[in-house]
Amino acid sequence: MDPRLEVALALIASFVIRIGIPLLVTALLVLFLGRLDARWKEEAGEFAAAKTGAETEARLAQTPCWEVHNCSAERRASCPAYAHQEVPCWQVFRSPTGALKATCLDCAVFRNAPLPLAAAD
Repeated sequence: MDPRLEVALALIASFVIRIGIPLLVTALLVLFLGRLDARWKEEAGEFAAAKTGAETEARLAQTPCWEVHNCSAERRASCPAYAHQEVPCWQVFRSPTGALKATCLDCAVFRNAPLPLAAAD
């Protein structure tokens, strides 16, 4: 083999080793980090959506049922829950045996209400 060809091949091989491999590793690292960043952004979006949903549910639980159901002034005047605003509306509508009305069980105000805390002894 021609000595000049050997020198040229050695230069090309050293160029590939010294420049090409680090460029390839850098490109792979950029690709990996880009995918990781996209996954983290997706997770952050899901977290923000869940947080917004939880805030909406909390706000709904604090809103009186007559506002959620857009009751008229006439209906509010005859509503026992409106007359006893210090008590949750579903408590007002309990039967003497303690059972809740089916309409209360399906109501968003009842479903989104916070669970009561156990009393400390």
